[in-house]
Amino acid sequence: MGLGIKGLTFLLLLVLLVLCSNVSLSDARSGKHWRQNRASSSTLLRRKGKGKTNNSHKQYGKGNQDPYQPSPSTSPNVPVNPSERPVQGKGHPAPTMPPPSSGSGHTLPSPPPPLPPLLPPPQPPAAQSQNTVFNVVDFGARGDGVTDDTQAFEEAWAAACKVEASTVLVPSELEFVVGPISFSGPYCKPNILFQLDGTILAQTSTRVWGSGLLQWLEFTKLSGISIQGSGVINGRGQEWWTYSDPNDDDNDDVDAYNVELEKMPQIKPTALRFYGSSNVTVTGITIVNSSQCHLKFDSCQGVMVHDLTISSPENSPNTDGIHLQNSKQVSIHHSNLACGNALINSIKAKPTGFRTKGKLKTLVQVSEVIFALCDAGDDCVSIQTGCSDINIHNVNCGPGHGISIGGLGRYNTKACVSNVTVRDVNMFKTMTGVRIKTWQGGSGLVQGIRFSNIQVSEVQTPIIIDQFYCDRTTCRNQTSAVAVLGVQYENIRGTFTIKPAHFACSDSSPCSEITLTGIQLKPLIVPQYHLYNPFCWQAFGELSTPTIPPISCLQIGKPSGNNVMSDYDLC
Repeated sequence: MGLGIKGLTFLLLLVLLVLCSNVSLSDARSGKHWRQNRASSSTLLRRKGKGKTNNSHKQYGKGNQDPYQPSPSTSPNVPVNPSERPVQGKGHPAPTMPPPSSGSGHTLPSPPPPLPPLLPPPQPPAAQSQNTVFNVVDFGARGDGVTDDTQAFEEAWAAACKVEASTVLVPSELEFVVGPISFSGPYCKPNILFQLDGTILAQTSTRVWGSGLLQWLEFTKLSGISIQGSGVINGRGQEWWTYSDPNDDDNDDVDAYNVELEKMPQIKPTALRFYGSSNVTVTGITIVNSSQCHLKFDSCQGVMVHDLTISSPENSPNTDGIHLQNSKQVSIHHSNLACGNALINSIKAKPTGFRTKGKLKTLVQVSEVIFALCDAGDDCVSIQTGCSDINIHNVNCGPGHGISIGGLGRYNTKACVSNVTVRDVNMFKTMTGVRIKTWQGGSGLVQGIRFSNIQVSEVQTPIIIDQFYCDRTTCRNQTSAVAVLGVQYENIRGTFTIKPAHFACSDSSPCSEITLTGIQLKPLIVPQYHLYNPFCWQAFGELSTPTIPPISCLQIGKPSGNNVMSDYDLC
């Protein structure tokens, strides 16, 4: 029994020691697992190491997260995907982008669209492409005044045509013989400069001209074309004038030239013509001795002419200085225009009279033949149908025929001219001063015309409106006419040698709204001329100031009826 008590006591102590040993071992293992998770928080919820018990997983799993070390996957900005679970033996999987959501909640913004590929910076154009000079000499032109250089000019132009803002150079101190040539577009680059410093001579070989051409140097369908320089265009018109028919009417119905006699054709070319072009400039050059018109603009818009000189002798027939047709926005200023003059040795003066034919009164004043038969020289500036917004100022005109609008309405055509201003002009020994001339039988309207500050010296008739214009001995009488409305004459002063003013207007379309202001014209006795008083027929308007001499024949007010208004719709 004694042994039993001692044995029982020893057995209890042994049991207690065993129990204490198990508790310490369990506590030690639990402490080690906690420290490992503290040191490696990135695997707290994702990794399950060997030897870990279910109790340890529950302690630090979802819902029992260690409060001292938050998991990186539970960032406030990145929600945790509940489907993500720790993978046995694997590392932390790469995070996945959450799908876009249209509802509330946290979503990442859509990635920006890819940037377009960077383009290389634009390269500055080569210097020559902006200012290339094409010298006609470099293309074979001789410039000796004898050799035909037409081909060299054509080749230089063809090269310049391909380059914007290029220059065709005609060098100084050389004379280039050139036949008819067209410097044409419309596929040429814009803003080409034709730098004329030398002299261009017209070809005088009859073979070159054939049966006749209407122009010699022509620029067509170009934009920003400019001709400038100190050079000369010499039409050598004497070759044509020698064989010209003085009664030739604008070269209609002419015969071909006679090859055997080497005569030049009767169709005479304009020296320099621009057609269908815009933003045209002509400055500094001189044009002399054109066989017919010196400078012509047809169907152009935006024309600037200044510091130009035009000259032809007194016996040159139909040699207009500047001819405008179907052109708009034209400015001509600071130029000298001398286009020959009509010299009349004697006039058989007869009283003014009218021939009555039915109800039509037709002007047949014999002394007015001076306005029809004078074929030497021509207008300093001629403004034809289709022209508007024309401004002419600071021009010296003479000798010649003055500055004219018309003749308009020939061959029963419609003619329209509007908004023309001629101011600050000097006229010397011209046949007329400022003139409007229309053919019988035409239609249309001339309106908005202003002639201001015109100084005349030895001018035959400074002021003219002639609706019975005829450049032949006789013309057929017709009733209709181009209407003339709203013409202002301001400060026209100087001397006249035949008549101060001549208003011959149509019965069917009287001249209306003529205004005379500051007219002071004094007679100058010239032996071969006979002086006449002012003449008016169907001319209506007002005298804003007294005139010298008195022009009392102008009817004050407006014509009766609606004759003038009937042609408004045609323009």
